[in-house]
Amino acid sequence: MVRIMPSIIVVGVQWGDEGKGKMVDILAERSDLIVRSQGGNNAGHTIMVGKEEYRFHLVPSGILYPHTQCYIGGGTVIDPKVLLEEIKGLEAKGVKVRGRLSISAYAHIIFPYHLMFDKLSEELKGSMAIGTTRRGIGPCYSDRTNRIGIRMCEIIDHELLAKRLKNVLALKNQELTKLYQQMPLDFEPIFAEYRQYGNELKDYVSDVEITVSRALQEKKTVLFEGAHGTFLDINFGTYPFVTSSNTIASGVSAGAGVGPGRIGHVLGVVKAFTTRVGSGPLPTSLSVQEQEIFLDNVTAREIGSTTGRKRRMGWFDASLVRFAVHLNGIDSLAVTKLDVLDHLEKIKICTSYRLRGKILETPPPVVEDLEAVEPIYEVMPGWRSSTKEVKSYEDLPKNAQRYLDRIAALVGAPVSIVSIGPERDRTLFLQQFFAKL
Repeated sequence: MVRIMPSIIVVGVQWGDEGKGKMVDILAERSDLIVRSQGGNNAGHTIMVGKEEYRFHLVPSGILYPHTQCYIGGGTVIDPKVLLEEIKGLEAKGVKVRGRLSISAYAHIIFPYHLMFDKLSEELKGSMAIGTTRRGIGPCYSDRTNRIGIRMCEIIDHELLAKRLKNVLALKNQELTKLYQQMPLDFEPIFAEYRQYGNELKDYVSDVEITVSRALQEKKTVLFEGAHGTFLDINFGTYPFVTSSNTIASGVSAGAGVGPGRIGHVLGVVKAFTTRVGSGPLPTSLSVQEQEIFLDNVTAREIGSTTGRKRRMGWFDASLVRFAVHLNGIDSLAVTKLDVLDHLEKIKICTSYRLRGKILETPPPVVEDLEAVEPIYEVMPGWRSSTKEVKSYEDLPKNAQRYLDRIAALVGAPVSIVSIGPERDRTLFLQQFFAKL
């Protein structure tokens, strides 16, 4: 008999910003370990606890529960300055981090030249720029792939740091001076800065991968916190308008050093509509007239927690999410922000695409084709009443329940959680996950 491991991956199934932070926060209450294993500080989770708002970029948001142990896995890229600032900010709010946060020795480190190249490369691309957050994520992952990256295990060792940094700077300065006509970088100030970061982070570094593996063997509850969304995946996203890591469930597993057979449930987080920040196609984008009847970005809470940028909004895209269900092996869906649709008389769902006379059930791989598709819509009646005070799924307006049922049928995955606001208590469960308290 196959034993189901007590573990859940929380993954976004659109373009990020689906509300994964809230789902992780809620599930973390019953978790022993929380693991973040890919991406960097280009991702962000916003958590509401009472009237207090917490914003996370690298530290797993499950740190807010005092009983949890939190881990940053080897698949991540870490800006040590940002991480230390985040740790200090949490401790200033009374959240104990030291002794509860561990960092993998395998995680790669973002250096000043990564941020420089992120900015210079985007400027050089001109019209081909993809709208990165310019936080050095892509260049750091590129160095990892090019086998010239510097990892956490090396910045905590002064001799290794000096050796690695001298070698890399020799290469980077060639690129800076000859390709970008910039002044070369000096070794000493960067070495001094990162040696200090290594000193401050040394006590956080541990055998994360072994610890997580043993926790699974001991049947502890482990929550894997995905960053970004499925269609920002470097392989299967809307390339090239993607991030630099594997954002799907198998990428989360790989970044944590955990075999896929040890994952018990994959929870896909999806908005009741669609949003996207930055460049790239958004087939179901609202028309000018539709934007007038939709909530504005501030009221709909559609401002990026990391970038502060307004997100583009569109109708629910079942073709997109259907593909995400396949890519991730989604077991169930957490549908967020249902309340944003409360006032609408009619709600559209994209069921498929039409491209040059052909009907497509999933997104085409070529980005120009995705930009050219015509969404095929199904129109459903709205419920035109507030869902914000609803306490159970059965108490939702009937048309809201029909809308959720239709989404589930179209994408091929059941709905297990419905969120009707940012607060913890505005969450409806159709299925329970971790049983122990």
